[in-house]
Amino acid sequence: MIVLGLILLIAGILFGIPILTTVGVIVLIAGAVLMLLGATGRPIGGRSHYY
Repeated sequence: MIVLGLILLIAGILFGIPILTTVGVIVLIAGAVLMLLGATGRPIGGRSHYY
């Protein structure tokens, strides 16, 4: 999710499409939160790892 967020963020900035930038930031933050919670060993939604 982090990689997808970065791709959407960069594409939104390069092409000047604000919705891509917004979605990219949201996906990037969600991926970072899931990564941090998964790294602490907390299972999220029944899964302890998100790859």
